[in-house]
Amino acid sequence: MTVAIKVENLSKKYLIQHEKKSAHYETFSESIIQTGKSVIDKIRLPWGNGGIEQSTEEEFWALKNINFEINQGDKVGVIGRNGAGKSTLLKVLSRITGPTTGKIHINGRIASLLEVGTGFHPELTGRENIFLNGAILGMSRKEIRKKFDEIVAFAEVDKFLDTPVKRYSSGMYVRLAFAVAAHLESEILVVDEVLAVGDARFQRKCLGKMREVSKAGRTILFVSHNMAAIKALCDFGIYMCDGKALPISSVSDAFLNYSVQDKESNRVRFPVEVDELIIYSVDIGQDDVWSLSELDGSKQIKISIEFEVLSDLNLFRLGFFVKGNTGELLLRSLLADWNEDYEDIKAGKYCVTGIIDRAFFIEGSYLFELHASRYGIKDYGVNKRISIPIKILSPAEYNTAHIGEPHVGVVLAHDEWTINKYLN
Repeated sequence: MTVAIKVENLSKKYLIQHEKKSAHYETFSESIIQTGKSVIDKIRLPWGNGGIEQSTEEEFWALKNINFEINQGDKVGVIGRNGAGKSTLLKVLSRITGPTTGKIHINGRIASLLEVGTGFHPELTGRENIFLNGAILGMSRKEIRKKFDEIVAFAEVDKFLDTPVKRYSSGMYVRLAFAVAAHLESEILVVDEVLAVGDARFQRKCLGKMREVSKAGRTILFVSHNMAAIKALCDFGIYMCDGKALPISSVSDAFLNYSVQDKESNRVRFPVEVDELIIYSVDIGQDDVWSLSELDGSKQIKISIEFEVLSDLNLFRLGFFVKGNTGELLLRSLLADWNEDYEDIKAGKYCVTGIIDRAFFIEGSYLFELHASRYGIKDYGVNKRISIPIKILSPAEYNTAHIGEPHVGVVLAHDEWTINKYLN
């Protein structure tokens, strides 16, 4: 199989400037003097700095000894917390910035969409930037013309095609930038989190286009915090943390590494002990992928709770609440509501799973809270210790007849309607 990207011992170093500051509190007069010194220092006098303290530099390694191979046609998601080095990796691969050490072997042309503004000249029109980007990729004018109408139709900016892109909104800018990157004939497509600028409909449209180009054999490298999108698009994953990258694995394994190692993960993996009860883990997921903070609104949401009861308890209740972003209670689901056997529970370790029906909530942000109590006797208050923010992404099949209309209400019901036509 042909290797599309090979990275060997890749590292990237930046120098961070720090101004030296006085260790004592300055008086007002000292502050005025120091301001004057700063101005003089910036003049860079030819005879020296006159004893003025200079700024210091600190080395920061954004990437550290990264190694991997990506085969032609692979769809790879890159995940990790903010500051892990994901965007820096894509910039190095796209030759926007060079590596400090290491080697990169690229087999084919790269089309990249990394951040709003990358690759476009603000003074040129949308039309001119399409041809400019194609030329940068090594395409002939004839090849660009062949794809031109598809690009314009996808970006939905035909009315502003001859307007300088500096006057575009961020959404228009990203639509055109993605359309150019996805439609022009490159072998490798690199996309960063910039798609988050677009609305939900456009994000789904972009994911559909990436699936389409991947079927044509193009290689895709996709950075996103939208775990549902990565799961839907990618076959492989790279987990990054503090500038380092674990070996390429399945998407599920990459998510597992994220949940285990990332401090900002929404998975509770440490004991929370309250009187007679210990909570070992709480997981939220879909399909076979756990520890998701962004959920596909068209799929069931699964909740798994591992816990231990230290002594026999009666009237025991365990479950969860879902609250809106203003704190209103939207949903309660307790074991005791559905299984009376759990009202009297024996000492021991348990794992229980709850399910929220697919397409239940509209798109938005919510708060998941664990609940544990003995009815009328004791509330263990675990909701104060285990509260997990979640984001529901719009169900793909909802409101498709009237795209662009705002979502109505809080929950979605899978209603069944029957039409009976009466003849006169």
